[in-house]
Amino acid sequence: MSVRVALRRLVFGGAAFAAGTAVAYIDDPEQLPFDLSNVAQKALQQLDAERAHNVAIWAAVHGLLPIEKRADPPRLRTAVWGKHFSNPIGLAAGFDKDAQALEGLLGLGFGFVEIGSVTPLPQPGNEQPRAFRLPELKAVINRYGFNSQGLDVVRANLIAYRRTQLHRPANQPGPGPGLVGVNLGKNKLSEDAAADYCLGVSKLAPYADYLVINVSSPNTPGLRALQGRKELEKLVRKVKATRDGMSWGAAGPPPLLVKIAPDITEADKSDIAAVALKLGIDGLIVSNTTISRPQAVAEHPEGHQAGGLSGAPLREVSTEVLRDMYRLTKGKLPIIGVGGVSSGADAYDKIRAGASLVELYTGLVYEGPALLRRMKLELNALLQRDGFANVQEAVGADHALPRR
Repeated sequence: MSVRVALRRLVFGGAAFAAGTAVAYIDDPEQLPFDLSNVAQKALQQLDAERAHNVAIWAAVHGLLPIEKRADPPRLRTAVWGKHFSNPIGLAAGFDKDAQALEGLLGLGFGFVEIGSVTPLPQPGNEQPRAFRLPELKAVINRYGFNSQGLDVVRANLIAYRRTQLHRPANQPGPGPGLVGVNLGKNKLSEDAAADYCLGVSKLAPYADYLVINVSSPNTPGLRALQGRKELEKLVRKVKATRDGMSWGAAGPPPLLVKIAPDITEADKSDIAAVALKLGIDGLIVSNTTISRPQAVAEHPEGHQAGGLSGAPLREVSTEVLRDMYRLTKGKLPIIGVGGVSSGADAYDKIRAGASLVELYTGLVYEGPALLRRMKLELNALLQRDGFANVQEAVGADHALPRR
């Protein structure tokens, strides 16, 4: 790297930190003559994708992200699995893989944050570079490969976070404390996937508001084969038995979800739905990244990169898979919709298709923290326009199915 490039990155990185710090201590950023968080976002875009991500995590850990001090619109409040969410918009797994930055990320105003994927043993993931922006398409290709600090480190981080929440003032301004999902993966060289997931449950379930079995990342060899009916049923039985065999209080165990890929056949969808209903899975996450390459992506200079594609090109296909899974499960299972969400309208489309909650990641990469507030206001306006008193009334509205 040349001295000029290094200096430019240092200057832009410093600008990002300064802007983030300023925003964090201003009660109402909308009163400013310019958007400081947007300044920080543009600075981060000068870094390569993974370095920018690491800077964002560092900023979140050190309290340099904006803090949402405004309450969410009451119409956005929702309840899933008997748990209350101040709004239905969450941060997808992959951003905070090791639960390092929960307080800072939830402080942005997310209704929940999903950490992980977490593997039993620490592993470095695939070689760098392994994340590639396609800015013209609002997309990212990644092949991280479950880089994780492992269960013990993540468990310690979750315990530390839960302790901080015990001292959170009841009257603290803002949307309220968000929930934490824990996404579990397997080690690349593990020969017993079920044992890996069961170990993850035994160590992290006590600190999770919900658990996710991730069998859909395209970057771990053989992982997606676990979505097959026979393999999935065997895996879920073992993981569910581990969770149910633990001691739980009156609140009961955390819900258990399965995260699926968008690149599945109609038969795969039917099989997954059948297993979910038969074994009493608590919900689905639809969907992970795609290995397909639409023409616009294939023609992009970075479109040839191996890995999972996320962002705008994934939006329609992931929403259609979500729609199918809602229909196949007869609207009986809560679904978290993820894939290409970057506006309140995108979130609303997924909710009407059958999502009880939605997640984003790539949208945040391109739009920055200011996106979240815009999404909430837009989603609230759309619900109001169509006569829905709350999010739950809109779930599955596009289907001719009874509302839950």
